Amino acid sequence: MATPSERLPADATPVTDSADASAKRKVKGASWFHRTFESLGSSQYRMLWFGLLLTMAALNMQMLARGFLSWELTKSPLMVGLTGAGFAPPILIFSLFGGAVADRLDKKRIIQFGQLGTGVLGLVIALLIVADVITIWYLIGASVVQGFLFSFMMPARQAIIPQLVEKEQLSNAVALNASGMSLMTLSAPAIAGVIYANGGPEAAYFTIAGLNIAAVLLTSMLNPAKSAGTAGAMKMGRMWSDVKDGLRYVRADRTVMLLLAVTMVTTILAMPLRTLLPVQIEDVFMRDVKSLGLMLSMIGVGALLGSLGIAGLKTSQHRGFVLLLTTVISGVAILLAGLNTSYFVALAIMVIVGLGDAGRRTLNASLIMENTDAAHRGRVMGIYMMNFGLMPLGVLPMAAIGEAIGIRWAFMLGGALLIAAALVLTVATKRIRSL
Repeated sequence: MATPSERLPADATPVTDSADASAKRKVKGASWFHRTFESLGSSQYRMLWFGLLLTMAALNMQMLARGFLSWELTKSPLMVGLTGAGFAPPILIFSLFGGAVADRLDKKRIIQFGQLGTGVLGLVIALLIVADVITIWYLIGASVVQGFLFSFMMPARQAIIPQLVEKEQLSNAVALNASGMSLMTLSAPAIAGVIYANGGPEAAYFTIAGLNIAAVLLTSMLNPAKSAGTAGAMKMGRMWSDVKDGLRYVRADRTVMLLLAVTMVTTILAMPLRTLLPVQIEDVFMRDVKSLGLMLSMIGVGALLGSLGIAGLKTSQHRGFVLLLTTVISGVAILLAGLNTSYFVALAIMVIVGLGDAGRRTLNASLIMENTDAAHRGRVMGIYMMNFGLMPLGVLPMAAIGEAIGIRWAFMLGGALLIAAALVLTVATKRIRSL
């Protein structure tokens, strides 16, 4: 039988931690519980995971604070949508470069750079609120800068995972990442709603800044294994060459290309719901920011349950079909969100939204990484992130529809289109169904 160090990923050197090596052994026929939390046996992965918790707590607090503050400043669904989508153009433009940088430079430092920059952004917005000079344009500007930071940080965060766990644990580690995100989606918005209601938006943004700084300190403890990528100094000419090589790689790999197409469709049609919930809270339900926090938390309940279930899936359990099925579930939930006028029914619907989100995001990312070689993983994850830059193609039309004829009609249309797209993908993509 191979030793733990002999069963490290193909793109990593052994991690000299005997406790980790023992914890990472693969037990054939292991229980669902063991399979679900297996990757947390690595202390290196735990550091990444806890750092992720802090970063995602800050992000979810910011989504609530930025969305509700935008609504308070403008009372315009279109401006709320524009603020929420402001991060998308930089992601669309820079994620390819972010992926190339992640394949060549130290992923840990890239992650820390993004965490620190996001913390400084939160602090700046908090100080602008305290000085009583905050406007919607500052919020849009902060959203744009955050998109630039995330276009480098997120590909590096995804691409570093194979350097911390065994190859066989990769899907589990990605699912546990999604579980961590879901846990913060569950708890952080409700906490942010209370902070915002009692201390004002400035208190929420000071908290956001503090969480990101703490994440920098935690991530500093990472000591990832060496990658077999194209490490070396970054030069602009070489970067362009790396980017083009990544695009050629995706074009030649039909499986990865189809999985990225699923990401694009679901991002455009499913993501706008969260951005526009502040409009629904006040226009349809006549409630306040704490109620918005509870709604976002219910999305987290569903996402946490869904991602934990997916973390325990075996690789033989038709995960591609599950990916397409959860996309249909997302569409049904968004359609129901538009049809519904009861706040308490909406809380239940948000759980279903979370279940669909967990399947789409977790399985999509893990299947892409599993089907990508180590040398191109950062660039492929950069292309994956670039899809989120297309979010305005969904958010802005839905916001415009919401402003013209009501937010309920916008949600119903988005849900119906997502269901239709998911059914077409299910019928037309045997390659994904068989994964």
